Amino acid sequence: MENKPTRSEATPVPQGAERAAVPDAPHTDVETHHHHSHALVSRHVGGHHLLSVEGLSVSFTMYDPNAPFWRAGRVRSEVLHDLSLSVHVGEILAVVGASGSGKTVLADALMGRWDQNMEVRGRIWFDGAQKDADSLSALAGHGISLVPQGVGNLDPLMRVGEQVRGAARGATREARRADAERRAARQRELFLAYGLDSRVERMYPHELSGGMARRVLLMCALMDDPRLIIADEPTPGLDLDLAVHALDDLRGFADAGGGVLLITHDVELALRVADRVAVFNDGTVIEETGVESFSSPGTLRHPFSRALWHAMPGHEFAVAAAAAGKGDE
Repeated sequence: MENKPTRSEATPVPQGAERAAVPDAPHTDVETHHHHSHALVSRHVGGHHLLSVEGLSVSFTMYDPNAPFWRAGRVRSEVLHDLSLSVHVGEILAVVGASGSGKTVLADALMGRWDQNMEVRGRIWFDGAQKDADSLSALAGHGISLVPQGVGNLDPLMRVGEQVRGAARGATREARRADAERRAARQRELFLAYGLDSRVERMYPHELSGGMARRVLLMCALMDDPRLIIADEPTPGLDLDLAVHALDDLRGFADAGGGVLLITHDVELALRVADRVAVFNDGTVIEETGVESFSSPGTLRHPFSRALWHAMPGHEFAVAAAAAGKGDE
C-alpha cells in the first residue's frame, strides 16, 4: 500500500522540548561559534541567540515530474539541507542568495508552516527554548512576524486600517472590546510612526503606492510587538529610494532591540543595512559572517562567497576565477 506523505516534526523534539534550553548556552559576545563569526553589535542577551537554527533540512514528497502522469510514483525532493544560522538581539542578519533557491522555504519553516507533504529535520530555538511546528505557529504574530514577499498578500477587499489592526481577541465581549480599542490605538501609533495619513486607513490595497503598501505589510508584522521579524524579499519592485527606506524601517526595529532575518537576493542593499550576512547557496548556508568580511574577497572563507564579492558592480565581475578560489587564498 502506498504510504501517505506525513508532516514530520523537527528532530529530535521530545515532549516538552519547546522549554529546553539551548544545550551549549551561555555564549560570549565575541567568540566564533555555531558556524558563524560576529558583528560589532552581536550580543547574546540571556546567554543565547534570539533565533538559532541547527542542521535544518526540508524536503517535499511529490509525484515524479519526469515520469508519465498515469504511473508517476512519489519522490522526495530536498530543498534545504543541513542549514544553520543565528540571529542576535539588535541585529539584522541578511540571508543572500539567488531567487528561487529555497529561501522562502526557510521562512515558512521558521514560521511553523509545515505542509503535510513536508519533512522537516533539525533543531530550531527561539529565545533559548527549542521549538517544534506547533510552538512556532503559536509564535506567529506574537513573537515572530513575517513580512511576506509581495503586496499581493494584502486582502484586496479589506480596507488597510482593518488589515493592520487584525481581529480582536478575548474570551468575553468586554475583553474583545478592550482588545479592539488597544489594537486601534496601536494602529494609529504605527501610522504616525511610518508617515501614513489617517485617511489611508480607509483605502484599499490597490489605491496604495508601492512604498505605502510595503509599509502596510511591515505595520501588519509590527502590530503585536514581535521580537523577531522575518522579511522575505521586502524590496522587489521598489526604486532605490523606496527600497532604502523600507530597509531603514527594519534597521530601526533592530536598533530598538528586535532581531531581523532579511531574506534577499540583493547583496548590495543587504550590505547597506545588515550587521551580518549568511551566504545561501544550493539549499544551505555556506558562510555566516559580519558585513566587514565583505570589504575584500580575502576575508571571506568560501569560494562561492568570494565569487559573490567579485560579481558585485565595481569588483571586476571575475566570477569564474573567484569560484575556483584563484588569487584570493
